[in-house]
Amino acid sequence: MNIHKNARLTPLRREEMALSVIEGGLSQAQAALRYAVTGKIVARWVERYKAEGRAGMADRSSRPKHSPSATEPSIVERIVALRRQRLTGQHIAHEVGVSPATVSRVLARAGLSRLADLEPAAR
Repeated sequence: MNIHKNARLTPLRREEMALSVIEGGLSQAQAALRYAVTGKIVARWVERYKAEGRAGMADRSSRPKHSPSATEPSIVERIVALRRQRLTGQHIAHEVGVSPATVSRVLARAGLSRLADLEPAAR
């Protein structure tokens, strides 16, 4: 597991802090001072420990579970189809009615950012 370089607490220290509060050794305020974090952070780790135990002390992904503003699949397919017709990003954006930045992101994900990507060189 990769620990963020500026992280105050490792999973082991989070568990230690949560247990010190749960077992009554420290109040949340005292734990916050001892572990150099805020009371809100102490409360978060205590609640996670109560709900999930040791497994709850691990870092979680910050990636959203869903993206409601994601580009529609039909638009993505249209962008890719137009690119295969060798249109530029600006032309595609105008044709589809989305921003050039959106076209750029879609083409990058599809591996078609450059026109040369359409027909890879023969070896």
